[in-house]
Amino acid sequence: MILTKAQYDEIAQCLVSVPPTRQSLRKLKQRFPSQSQATLLSIFSQEYQKHIKRTHAKHHTSEAIESYYQRYLSGVGKNGAAPVLLELANEVDYAPSLMARIILERFLQEHEETPPSKSVINSMLRDPSQIPDGVLANQVYQCIVNDCCYGPLVDCIKHAIGHEHEVLLRDLLLEKNLSFLDEDQLRAKGYDKTPDFILQVPVAVEGHIIHWIESKASFGDECSHHAYLHDQFWSYWNRFGPGLVIYWYGFIQELDCNRERGILLKACFPTDIVTLCHSIA
Repeated sequence: MILTKAQYDEIAQCLVSVPPTRQSLRKLKQRFPSQSQATLLSIFSQEYQKHIKRTHAKHHTSEAIESYYQRYLSGVGKNGAAPVLLELANEVDYAPSLMARIILERFLQEHEETPPSKSVINSMLRDPSQIPDGVLANQVYQCIVNDCCYGPLVDCIKHAIGHEHEVLLRDLLLEKNLSFLDEDQLRAKGYDKTPDFILQVPVAVEGHIIHWIESKASFGDECSHHAYLHDQFWSYWNRFGPGLVIYWYGFIQELDCNRERGILLKACFPTDIVTLCHSIA
């Protein structure tokens, strides 16, 4: 799904006033019925992550952390089964999984002899049964399963979706009888930063020569695309030549402006591939 900047801005503006819940996503789908749910979910998640990054610091002052912790203690003291942490996160407009991390770290600081390591915190968030307090374990669990943008559950889903699309791309390349090296093979050869696939014989797509293909199981908005250009795509271009980026959930049309410089954007696997007989010098 390729959107104009104006279409994207209209969707993003609708997200400003809604909480990051599955109910909000359903309302978004009703508001924009012509857009795919996968595209809307990707935009929904990316816009919320931008908001969290902008407001992250204010939730991590010592005053804010202590205030949240005391409110948590007061809430579970009245009713330990109530979704105290989840409601607190929604009230202060912070991701439930990140609120759970704040409270868990503060709890462990108070009850453990040594400060908890990051790996210990991450392990407890992945498996709340490891938390040495049943009430807090349940509160953290409620936050994790109700967070649709952050947390270990979301991370697992994103990783699985990313892998699924890489497998899909591999199958399409094999179907077209295109010879390639994948990321693992390239790293075995000593490359540190590589695209998902290098074509051993380049192809032409819409009149542009393609040496590599990168799979992105997300929507290509301005923020993420410019970051990818800086951190990945131009590095690939410098090392391997021009290439193709597939944003499986669509992208902003105006971002596809580097074709003549060697980076082509598509929202699906191209159907008009022209196979070259030999490598271009």
